[in-house]
Amino acid sequence: MPEGPSQLFEIAAAHHKFSLGGLGLSLSEPTFWVVLIYGLFINMQNYGIDQNYVQRYMTTKSTKDAIRSTLFGGLLYIPVSLVFVYIGTALFAYYTARPELLPAGTPSDQVFPHFIVTGLPMGVTGFVVAAIVAAGMSTIATSINSAATVVLTDFVKRLSKEELSDKKSMNTLYLTSFLVGFIGVLIGLLMMKVNGVLDAWWKLASICSGGMLGLFLLALMKRKVNKAAAIIAVVVGLLVIAWMSLSPLLPENETWSFVRSPLHGYLTIVFGTMAIFVVGFVLTLLATNRIHK
Repeated sequence: MPEGPSQLFEIAAAHHKFSLGGLGLSLSEPTFWVVLIYGLFINMQNYGIDQNYVQRYMTTKSTKDAIRSTLFGGLLYIPVSLVFVYIGTALFAYYTARPELLPAGTPSDQVFPHFIVTGLPMGVTGFVVAAIVAAGMSTIATSINSAATVVLTDFVKRLSKEELSDKKSMNTLYLTSFLVGFIGVLIGLLMMKVNGVLDAWWKLASICSGGMLGLFLLALMKRKVNKAAAIIAVVVGLLVIAWMSLSPLLPENETWSFVRSPLHGYLTIVFGTMAIFVVGFVLTLLATNRIHK
């Protein structure tokens, strides 16, 4: 910083970069409460149903170790997130003080890569790029392996009329890994045209995982769930998720105003999950009471 480290905090404070967001109760804006509720649900999804996390639980020696690992990971998430947020705040302050160093019109997602290439010494740039590649490879490998395992275990083996040999199982894993990797490359190329990749990913995660989290919570709270109730609950939840996800794409005029969702996109996973859980829970209770009568 031209005037020293203190200038970073002065610029950030002047532009409210240390603010936790508005404390209003509006559900149509990313207020503190909306982001907090979203964070609670998305982390329940991560630690409860995400295969990337579940397969890590499977490597522990006991349930106690798995619980300890989960608590440690959850607590570590807070300081790690603060570090990432601080990097973004520091970059904002740096280029506010030195605007001539950032080309005009640079998308927000490209500011950090631009700084790595142009603002760091050559040796440090190499270490940072190597660290990013290593982190990306580990995450991608975990996701591909998880997807292949799910396809083999939950679909191929269940639908197969005969027991699969080890060779056929491995071939299935190889083929699925290739297809998932290929699809991932295509999605990555498409995401290059999106300004605000992280924000887009959060919304996609809400859409894709809301239904699974609702079923997980329903099975966790109610040991015996009525099959028909679960199916109806999933349908209702998917309709809620589809409405909240697709209605903002409708034209902004009076004709469609009553159809458009007034809720922020972060809340898709919240209302989708709760719709499945509440509908499934209530219908299961009604079915159980009817049987007892």
